[in-house]
Amino acid sequence: MDITTDTTDAQQPALSPTPQRPGAEQKRAARGATRPGDRIFLGLSRGSGILVLVIMAAIAAFLTYRAYLAISEDEANFFTSFEWNPTGVPPKFGIAVLAFGTIVSSIIAMAIAVPISVGIALFITHYAPRKLGGPIAYVIDLLAAVPSIVYGLWGALVLVPHLDGLYGWLDEYFGWTGILEWNGGAGRSLFTVGILLAIMILPIITNVSREVFRQVPRMHEEAALALGATRWEVIRMSVIPFGRSGVISASMLGLGRALGETMAVAMVLSPTFDITASLLDPGGGTFAQNIASKFNEATPMGRDALIASGLVLFVITLLVNGAARMIIARRKEYSGANA
Repeated sequence: MDITTDTTDAQQPALSPTPQRPGAEQKRAARGATRPGDRIFLGLSRGSGILVLVIMAAIAAFLTYRAYLAISEDEANFFTSFEWNPTGVPPKFGIAVLAFGTIVSSIIAMAIAVPISVGIALFITHYAPRKLGGPIAYVIDLLAAVPSIVYGLWGALVLVPHLDGLYGWLDEYFGWTGILEWNGGAGRSLFTVGILLAIMILPIITNVSREVFRQVPRMHEEAALALGATRWEVIRMSVIPFGRSGVISASMLGLGRALGETMAVAMVLSPTFDITASLLDPGGGTFAQNIASKFNEATPMGRDALIASGLVLFVITLLVNGAARMIIARRKEYSGANA
């Protein structure tokens, strides 16, 4: 009797089970396998992020409420008035002079500090020998630790008396513009404030830019040199594109300090509630300087008015940071963030 065996099933290879998505039980098992330390760290990190948002919201709510109390009693236009008299009957105050002084002095500071800071950072990282670059970087770090009051004293006692030559030169060659016309007054102007702020924010921008330039992949620079590029071409084609977003971030950090600087500006500027055509004429004001100089002697209405001006500075700072984030995100593909 012939006995035949069906070997069809034996000859077929075993099929691997179809992968399935993890179900609820597998997800619970994965969560249970997580270490307690990871769960604690996750909770602390999440809580810290939420706490920052809560604090920002609380600050915004406080400023908005007190600003509403002041603006509702203001008989002048809060945004365009040149007058600041919250104790008058009726109270009249506006932020036109403060907004103009804050923005103009910060622009002057950025125009002076950013090119110099980037140049110093490039010199330290790509030109200076290590024995020279180290001490220069150390001195720059020390400048970042100098208190604002010290900068203010230096500005009032040293910088202001020695700006006559610079002001005279600017008036001689650029006075025809009207913006840089000098009538021989003291150098307690917005231009002086911009110079002082530039010196104060220079260490911040330099240090951050220096660290960004140090992160440039060495292979990028060596490839450019191998193709025959000069040192400047390497910096222009490899270093600066890689660190562009970092330089923008560093500049925004410096701008944040320039916008909110108080004591140094108060000691150098001769405050007046008037906007002059020339940046070299004494006078002007900033949000932080005005709040610092008038808060202690202000009445309840005056304090609410100062808080209202602080709300405007708060909004300007948020807008500046938001604009910086948009610029960085737009230029991300051209930077070395994904390298």
